[in-house]
Amino acid sequence: MSVISELIRTEQDGKISFGDYTLASKTKKDNFVHGTDKYKVKTFREITKLECNGMFVYESVPGTAVNSLDLTENGVSFQVEGPKDAEITLGLSDSTEYEVLINGENAGTMKTNLGGKLTVSVELEADHQTDVTIRKK
Repeated sequence: MSVISELIRTEQDGKISFGDYTLASKTKKDNFVHGTDKYKVKTFREITKLECNGMFVYESVPGTAVNSLDLTENGVSFQVEGPKDAEITLGLSDSTEYEVLINGENAGTMKTNLGGKLTVSVELEADHQTDVTIRKK
């Protein structure tokens, strides 16, 4: 996997990929249509952020590249890459417990706050993808 040079794209399997952590300045792409949804991505070396229909979906500090993001009502899964460890915040269901898996290993159970946000820290290396799966308990 590598950075998403077009900032956001639809993959052949219908999932989306986004983010370019190599950019020196903030770059964004708005009104990307995927199915019936409109996505907005902002990305560069310091942060990557994704919104769907104006609602928060994903944010990483520092910036990352995300491949095959799969959002369902039961959680989210994706592969992520970046130059160094990242803190990733996801927009999920309010006050809900989720099981967190990093590269298939159980990283524990976490509960979202009242706003539905869940934050995980992920060890990353450029050119190596890390699998992240977060499922409702």
